[in-house]
Amino acid sequence: MSLEVSVVMPCLNEAETLATCIKKAQAFFERENIDGEVVIADNGSTDGSQKIALDLKARVINVPEKGYGNALKGGIKEANGVYVMMGDADDSYDFSNMMPYISKLREGYDLVMGNRFKGGIKKGAMPFLHRYLGNPVLSFIGRLFFNIPIGDFHCGLRGFTKEAFYKMNLRTTGMEFASEMIVKASLENMKIAEVPTILSPDGRTRPPHLNTWSDGWRHLRFLTLYSPKWLFFIPGLLLFLFGLATSVVLINGPLTLGATNFDVHTLLFTSGMLLVGFQFLLFYGLTKVYTVENGLLPKSNKYDDLFKYLSLEKGLIAGLLLIIIGITLSIIAYTNWQALNFGDITTNATLRLVIPATTTILLGVQVVLFSLFFSILGLKK
Repeated sequence: MSLEVSVVMPCLNEAETLATCIKKAQAFFERENIDGEVVIADNGSTDGSQKIALDLKARVINVPEKGYGNALKGGIKEANGVYVMMGDADDSYDFSNMMPYISKLREGYDLVMGNRFKGGIKKGAMPFLHRYLGNPVLSFIGRLFFNIPIGDFHCGLRGFTKEAFYKMNLRTTGMEFASEMIVKASLENMKIAEVPTILSPDGRTRPPHLNTWSDGWRHLRFLTLYSPKWLFFIPGLLLFLFGLATSVVLINGPLTLGATNFDVHTLLFTSGMLLVGFQFLLFYGLTKVYTVENGLLPKSNKYDDLFKYLSLEKGLIAGLLLIIIGITLSIIAYTNWQALNFGDITTNATLRLVIPATTTILLGVQVVLFSLFFSILGLKK
């Protein structure tokens, strides 16, 4: 690759603003004496955008697979620059002011993000819901789930090295491509920087391709599914601990808080919470193995330890012990019922045995099934 910088713009009927964006990028190259190129990743334009780009000596890459992510991936793969700058072709980002990004890339950063909230959002440049709800909330979730110090997850103007792009192994095809890039860069322990950038109003007269609710959901769905810790482990742990603590209390006897009395009927619900929480924890383990073994998430330093502590044999033994305990409690409860000549049970003492017995048996079966499936998923090892 003989070029230093490739500016990649996704394009789908951007005839109104495409020329302006290309000229700004080319003027930037000339002013800063940078050996660069402009790559237009065309996603099936029918308004003559391709001819506009070719007339301005930009490279046009035809990407038949529809979607924002597909267009960018197609263009980036064909880019010849050591560094890649990506940005929308709607004239909302200033391609004549990319030097802060290039400087950070030259310093050795793998990904350089723009922050529109620090740089400035001009009047009418961002819808109210995006500015005060969508972007702040999704960016907060991204920072919380992945511990990434980025204030604007969805800034469309960003720079990265071509090497980092291939290391990220990006897979999403739509608007959530923007979130995936940051998440993957963080998971791969890449160096990430952030620079202020200005967002201007869309220069087109037609509505933007972005759909507020569906694309927002795609971003949220990606962030959630790519973080099994927050999707399964944390909610599961809270449910399990709460269900376990309250069940232990209620097994010993009724609990009175003020004028409210909690007894065996509440025990049924707390036991259910315990089981649901435990199921969440098991799903966390299964999801972790599946995503790592299939290359969706990088392997952590502690990943191999999972197979030392959670072996098939240990799981089967633990599951069978829980089942035996449950059966033992069931036999004791049966004996108590037999003492009543199998008549009506008028006290709650028997239920305080039956409910834990059933819960323990179900926990044991879950552990056995989890151990078997966990081992199947880890067969590659």
